[in-house]
Amino acid sequence: VIGHPKYQESKRIAIFLSMPDEIQTEEIIQDIFKQGKECFIPRYKPQSNHMDMLKLSSPEDVSSLTLTSWNILQPSDDDSAREEALAGGGLDLIFMPGLGFDKKGNRLGRGKGYYDTYLERCTKHPSGKPYTIALAFREQICESVPVAQNDVQVDEILYEDC
Repeated sequence: VIGHPKYQESKRIAIFLSMPDEIQTEEIIQDIFKQGKECFIPRYKPQSNHMDMLKLSSPEDVSSLTLTSWNILQPSDDDSAREEALAGGGLDLIFMPGLGFDKKGNRLGRGKGYYDTYLERCTKHPSGKPYTIALAFREQICESVPVAQNDVQVDEILYEDC
């Protein structure tokens, strides 16, 4: 990931805070800051499909986040001091989680459409849609995954030995 050309050229990067069953992202987050890039993480709104990407100030900032009912760390709802990526310069790159992927770039998420809805909002931003890279385990690569009309394909899927 760290040697990937898209990562190297990107300045504003969104990345998920990994759950135990996902590719662990802590080292990538550390590197984003080490290289002087800007790091954004998701804040999901329950009972909706709305998500924002909010800026982290440092790798240690993760420890100030609150745990949601889904066991995901994210900025609290009353945390209004953080920059939202689309309120500023947009994003260059988004690292995306998922449950399954196919080689056509289709992604099976957790069913709420947060990333699809967010990417749709990105297309309306002056900087346009960011490049998307899904981080997966080899076992998550399938022949095909079910897709709906509003599903947005990922640009690239990175997995072991790909």
